[in-house]
Amino acid sequence: MTDSERPSSTVSLSWEGGFRFDSHDSHGHSLTLDAPQSDGAKFEGFMPGDMLLTALAGCSGIDVVNILERMRQNVEGIEISVKGHQNPDPPWTWEDIEIHYTIRGSDLKEHLVRRAINLSENKYCSIGATVGGRARITSNFDIVEA
Repeated sequence: MTDSERPSSTVSLSWEGGFRFDSHDSHGHSLTLDAPQSDGAKFEGFMPGDMLLTALAGCSGIDVVNILERMRQNVEGIEISVKGHQNPDPPWTWEDIEIHYTIRGSDLKEHLVRRAINLSENKYCSIGATVGGRARITSNFDIVEA
């Protein structure tokens, strides 16, 4: 397979001073990454590690919504929270990540929700597959009847 046949993405970042960077994708979207320059200092964007956790949750969330809709489940809302633990020493590698899904809907089937999450985490989510090569990822879920 040639490079032109493989899926790809391009983002560009520009340094805005301090530790702040503005990132732009090829679709015209932008976001700000930043980090405090000292403990307790103000900063104006997502820290890169929080972006990684956000990307993981977003990737899996997109999959779960898509899969549950294809399973004809009546999903009315999904909230995802992610808690990660890093090694305390540089490069502060993510070691453990826990994903919690709260899925709201009518007559949701628990076994189908479990299957959708499993398919996302073990087959479809590229971020999870990449991060999971280094960190232990676990998950759980709640179903809330709407």
